[in-house]
Amino acid sequence: MNGIGEYVPFLIPLIIAQLVLMVVAIIHIVRHPHYRFGNMVVWIIVVAAIGFIGPVVYFVFGRDRDE
Repeated sequence: MNGIGEYVPFLIPLIIAQLVLMVVAIIHIVRHPHYRFGNMVVWIIVVAAIGFIGPVVYFVFGRDRDE
């Protein structure tokens, strides 16, 4: 059995994509004060705590459509 080393080439791009999505979502949350549901603190917690799905949930459900 090989260790985690054989999966590293697949994990690194996923980790980078997750971090980029998280940073973009948090920047958007801070710069735009209007949300369909919740407030800034709630959305930052959702984005930071849920990982890959958190930023997607924010951009689909939390972001105000009037932007």
